[in-house]
Amino acid sequence: PYRKVLLTRRNVLRRDGHRCQYCGAADRLTLDHVMPRSRGGPDTWENLVAACVPCNNRKGNKTPDEAGMTLARPPFRPSHVMYMRDFLGHGQDDWK
Repeated sequence: PYRKVLLTRRNVLRRDGHRCQYCGAADRLTLDHVMPRSRGGPDTWENLVAACVPCNNRKGNKTPDEAGMTLARPPFRPSHVMYMRDFLGHGQDDWK
């Protein structure tokens, strides 16, 4: 229970439900830094979100407020238990 979920592109997309956090699109997804890296934004769970290419290009080197864009939900670090429950699914019924 004390293990942490690794910060990978795949896990960020899973956390965000494979949807752009700005418009809700489900295709051509990339990762976006909420606070741009050029302004000192770190590569952390709390600063990375899934974004489609058009939204990522529109936001550019700005914060969401500066670009006039809102996030569907704030980024967060998923817990190991939540990751297993929500992203890997439930066990087989005959095992219960």
